[in-house]
Amino acid sequence: MLGGISIWQLLIVLGIIILVFGTKKLRNVGTDLGGAVKGFKKAMSEEEKAEKAEEETEQQAQAKVDHKEETNTYDVQAERKPEEQEERK
Repeated sequence: MLGGISIWQLLIVLGIIILVFGTKKLRNVGTDLGGAVKGFKKAMSEEEKAEKAEEETEQQAQAKVDHKEETNTYDVQAERKPEEQEERK
C-alpha cells in the first residue's frame, strides 16, 4: 500500500482522468512532457561541453604564461650609509 491508497483506487482515479480529458489529450501531454525532459537533458550536456571547452582554453592560456626557465631571486637587506645618517641630523 502507498500511504493508504490501494491499487484499485489508483485505477479508478486513472479511469476518471481518461474520461475527463480523453486519451488524445493525455497522449499530447505525455509527448510534451517527454520533449521537455529531452530538451533539458540536451541543454545540460551542451553546458557541460561548454564548461570543458572553457577549462581547456583557460589551461592553454595559463600554459602560455608559465615560464619554464629558472629565475634568480636575490635576498637583500637595505642599510643606510653612515654619510647619509650624519647629513640628516
